[in-house]
Amino acid sequence: MAIQMRAEKMELRQHYRNVWHTDLTSTISADFPYCCFAALCGPCASFMLRKRALYNDMSRYTCCAGFMPCSGRCGESKCPELCLCTEVLCCFANSVASTRFLLQDEFNIQTTQCDNCIIAFMFCLQQLACICSLVACLTGSEEIEDASQCLSCLSDMVYCTVCACMQTQHKIEMDKRDGKFGQQTGMAVPPMQQMSRIDQPVPSPAGPPPNSAYGLPPYGYPPPPQVQGYPPSGCPPAVFYTPPGHPPTAYPHPGNPK
Repeated sequence: MAIQMRAEKMELRQHYRNVWHTDLTSTISADFPYCCFAALCGPCASFMLRKRALYNDMSRYTCCAGFMPCSGRCGESKCPELCLCTEVLCCFANSVASTRFLLQDEFNIQTTQCDNCIIAFMFCLQQLACICSLVACLTGSEEIEDASQCLSCLSDMVYCTVCACMQTQHKIEMDKRDGKFGQQTGMAVPPMQQMSRIDQPVPSPAGPPPNSAYGLPPYGYPPPPQVQGYPPSGCPPAVFYTPPGHPPTAYPHPGNPK
């Protein structure tokens, strides 16, 4: 059942719509210092990237991100940092792949065909080196032994290079997630004033509203209320009786209309 669920998840990742911010062939030029760091100290980079992928909340940590049969059975809840150290040291390839699957599932990122070809070439080269080593052990041929050693060295170099590029790719994607490339203006939500009407300018908060210098109501503001004593347009003016001894500016008594 678990194997079927993982297979379905792998199939689902093929239909994700987003892509990595940087593909594997461009990671060296995109962040060369971090690529060198990931190549020289891969387990340290894997530890930091997994912790960062979990938003530095180690209570969410599960061994191999829940993608392996041992996940959740290694005492992660008691000492997650120690379990993560053990994972990146003993299962380095699985730690890199688990972080990759975490990011893909979170952001709906698919793996491009070029990245798939590079990863498949790495796996095929490792399998070929292993087969040549077995054939050399069975036959005892020195020529096959030398060829297997060359293939093993080549596969190790490709493996270290691809893993470093993958970890740099993950780091760049999380830099994008955390806003280190600057705010995405196209994705920013407009302020409340700009969402009310698009055909009117927005008054500046630092100065008076437009048209206020000319005695006119500013854009987007309702007209001023009717002043007491001024009837609405089209109605005759009201005439009030002013009792003797009262100034003409006083309000009339409500019981003394004319």
